Amino acid sequence: MIGLSGLITPSLEEMVHVAREMERQGFNIPLLIGGATTSAKHTAVKIAPTYSHPVIHVKDASRSVGVVEKLTKPETRKTLDAENRKSQERERENFAKRKQRKTVPYEEAVNRKFNIHWENYVPPVPEFIGCRQLENLPLSELVPYIDWSPFFLTWGLKGKHPFLLDDPEAGKHARELYEHAQKLLHRLIVEKNIQANGVYGFFCANSEGDDILVFADESREKVLWRFPMLRQQWEREGQESFRSLADYIAPLSSGKKDYLGAFAVTAGIGADELANHFQKDLNDDYSSIMVKALADRLAEAFAEYLHAKSRKEWGFGKTENLSNDDLISEKYQGIRPAYGYPACPDHTEKEKLWKLLDAEASTGMKLTESFAMYPGASVSGLYFSHPEAKYFAIDLITRDQIENYARRKQFSISEMERWLAPYLGYEAE
Repeated sequence: MIGLSGLITPSLEEMVHVAREMERQGFNIPLLIGGATTSAKHTAVKIAPTYSHPVIHVKDASRSVGVVEKLTKPETRKTLDAENRKSQERERENFAKRKQRKTVPYEEAVNRKFNIHWENYVPPVPEFIGCRQLENLPLSELVPYIDWSPFFLTWGLKGKHPFLLDDPEAGKHARELYEHAQKLLHRLIVEKNIQANGVYGFFCANSEGDDILVFADESREKVLWRFPMLRQQWEREGQESFRSLADYIAPLSSGKKDYLGAFAVTAGIGADELANHFQKDLNDDYSSIMVKALADRLAEAFAEYLHAKSRKEWGFGKTENLSNDDLISEKYQGIRPAYGYPACPDHTEKEKLWKLLDAEASTGMKLTESFAMYPGASVSGLYFSHPEAKYFAIDLITRDQIENYARRKQFSISEMERWLAPYLGYEAE
């Protein structure tokens, strides 16, 4: 059998390609689908129809053992295959109903954009313009910003920290896991096995239509980069406006001088090497996984730490008095959306972000050919300061917006459809 694991959304379309090639070349072995961005729905709707043999979504690696065991026994393989196909047919039926949801034409979505009264608003001015680098930040400074709840999810334990530690069923395992994590975290801090690097900055910016323009300086005469944004089109009940991230930056026509923040951080420098040492040299898979899980938490904590720092340097965060729970609950002004996530799902824009920040030279972080960040324990994105800026999701994009967006990016329509395939509201040719 073949197993495919998807880390970021572009890998979803690559999985469809692999399945089609397996069918074309006459394969007859099972195909297992897993990874962070995958789902039973996507597997059923997009991948399974392209390959005539078993295509099974496995939620996480720990569950693959039971699936593989059933597939290797003729008496259980047939039953599993039949149940899986029946479940996938239900997923496809539900997806067909989803496609019937109401979307508005792109032009109408633009006309019904989220309106901010810019005439009564003065954008905050950051302390500096340009980039600043944070090299080898002490991990101890990041520990207070760690959100431990996702850490436990990595190990299949659902619940909010610290309440999970006292859970009647999972509490014992959670406490034991937490104790091991604290010991290894202390070791990472003392021995400095992994390194945290980051870069962030503030830039003169205004919006023009659904594009955010980043200027070279305060004269705002030379455009350094143009970041095109997507706009909501799925009309939910009672919805009055359709948001784009461009709505949160003052329009060029307003005459207001606005600013955009950007960042890229990693806590993964050296993490892969240490994990491999545990796995290959010491035959310790548990500690290998633990290193990666802690590096992920430290990277997210770095993003939280740096956002708090940037809000203070932007002025509006100087009076904040927020607890870690408040930070996790995002009880602060502004947002930090990341490319590849619901508000800006186009991973290809990371290339511009990397150049804007000179991220590779500043941090050692790299982008793969599919725009995944390396090391894996990395976070990047944009900072918006407006108090009305909220997170939202882009989904069910219609072809007229794809055509407009592709033109603004100077991509072909087929390229754009491939990169945004999971978010299309129509069947691409």
